[in-house]
Amino acid sequence: MSVLHSPRRPGGLLRAALAAVAAAVLSCTMAAPAAADEPGWTAEPVAGSAPAAKSGARPYFYLSGTSGTVLEDRLALANTSDQEHTITLRGADAYNTAAGAFAVRSARESTGAGLWISFGAGTTVKVPAHTRAVVPFTVTVPPGSPPGDHPAAVVATEAGREVGVRVHLRVDGPALAALTVEDVAVRGKGATARVAYTLVNRGNVALAPELAIGAEGALGKVAGRSIRTLPVEVLPGQRVELTEPWPGAPVFDRVALTLTVTAPGGARATGSATAWFVPWGIAGATGLGLLGLGAVATAALLLERKRRTRSGDGPGSGPAPHGSAVPEEAPAPEHELTGAPR
Repeated sequence: MSVLHSPRRPGGLLRAALAAVAAAVLSCTMAAPAAADEPGWTAEPVAGSAPAAKSGARPYFYLSGTSGTVLEDRLALANTSDQEHTITLRGADAYNTAAGAFAVRSARESTGAGLWISFGAGTTVKVPAHTRAVVPFTVTVPPGSPPGDHPAAVVATEAGREVGVRVHLRVDGPALAALTVEDVAVRGKGATARVAYTLVNRGNVALAPELAIGAEGALGKVAGRSIRTLPVEVLPGQRVELTEPWPGAPVFDRVALTLTVTAPGGARATGSATAWFVPWGIAGATGLGLLGLGAVATAALLLERKRRTRSGDGPGSGPAPHGSAVPEEAPAPEHELTGAPR
């Protein structure tokens, strides 16, 4: 009985070995836990029970009430790891950074609504592996608290990891939506020009502003910016410095800018500025041209005075020769006197 062996191509064994290694690496990668589960626990509001909500998930807490009342809600801590986690809970004042990101203050820095939040005896919670713990907390609104929005947060901390869950807290009463636009200026030129300005929330509610830029040039129509929603939320009393791209800035013109900012609740404010756009090349040529014109005008004036002196019209011309007759009706010659008393 004969056995037939099929010929092998060069490198066939190497390709087969590489394929086996790749399959082994892929199987190990699929079996490894996801990096997103690395922290091992999450903190979020307990899902709501509203019929309209499909999943019931809430991205933040929303509480409202009159001053002097006690409000209640619940925080869910989910341990997705194989080990127990000990998590510390506290309340904190919340704010928005200059870039519009949500941030919380430390325990020492919190002086506002963050101090109204209390977990009672549940400040420290031990959550077993693969377990979900529900922790209630209260918000005690002090009597006489001013109406409006009071930004706060619930903060969960373990081993240096800190998770903040926002608390939208509104005290009942008159709501005032008001803001101002300040420090308007133009930076850069051409396609890279930007409009810098500052928004100040003068009311007692958080604002989601919209901005429009109008521009009027001395040499004609100038393109501004149509109304758009800004990617920031301005909290009561907050000042936010912003810049806005202005691709329609002219190359050569004097432009009057008007910024109009509006927000829900009737807030409206305007700010203005005037900007010159003069290319450096034209500015240099203009300056040299003015200097040249001034020099030419000065030289022409000197030549004209010299010509008058040589033609006898100047102060160096003498009296008429002796014996010459001058008609009585002929007018006396006019002389140009410089510095001589009359």
